[in-house]
Amino acid sequence: MVSIKKILVSQPKPASDKSPYFDVARKHNVEIVFRPFIKIEGLSSRDFRKQRINISDFTAIIFTARTAVDNFFRLCEEMRVTMPDTTKYFCTNEAVALYLQKYIVYRKRKIFVGTTGKLADLMPYFTRHKNENYLLVVSDVSHSEDVKILQDAKLKVTRAVMYRTVSNDFTEDEPFDYDMLVFFSPQGIESLLKNFPTFDQKDIAIAAFGVNSCKAVTDAGLRLDINAPNEKARSMAEAIDIYLTETNTAK
Repeated sequence: MVSIKKILVSQPKPASDKSPYFDVARKHNVEIVFRPFIKIEGLSSRDFRKQRINISDFTAIIFTARTAVDNFFRLCEEMRVTMPDTTKYFCTNEAVALYLQKYIVYRKRKIFVGTTGKLADLMPYFTRHKNENYLLVVSDVSHSEDVKILQDAKLKVTRAVMYRTVSNDFTEDEPFDYDMLVFFSPQGIESLLKNFPTFDQKDIAIAAFGVNSCKAVTDAGLRLDINAPNEKARSMAEAIDIYLTETNTAK
């Protein structure tokens, strides 16, 4: 079993020094590098128009991420669309709802907020506002389950792709000398194989967060060493901590 000395976490570096990843690095004397495998790219107004969606037709907007908020209002500005004060906004969690203050005057009567980040949390609000014309702002990644939830509730909803997930390519002179790779989405696995078509895992440990990410690892023919969340670890940092502790103990 190879000693883990350098870990690549495929997320942006945490803004706070209190991130549990830094605790893991200190505890196990490992280097953790934060380097996303994927990045978000907003659609141009020209590409968005190909979907033949008129934003002004909609009376309610559904946001599942802050990225969706940014790209919605960016496209509105580019296409000179001004949303009326009567527009209702449905957000899957408080962080997304509060982020709206960057673009609109925050009034609780127009903003409806979920608690767990799942679209189903908003169903009581959707039920009360069945007659709205809903626009679901999404990325190019499939959101078929979200659309089905809304359609099953007999809502009038349109899915609008406003941004896409693309590979954050490595440069030729960028070192790739990691003992562990940590992924949070299937797109991250796709980016790995795009950047390194002949990737040979060998002794490199691979960690993945979420069912879809874990499945993407095994579907790609790679070995999944760490899966999170699980019965012992709710977060990826906890799962890595446990793995490193068990690895060190086994030596």
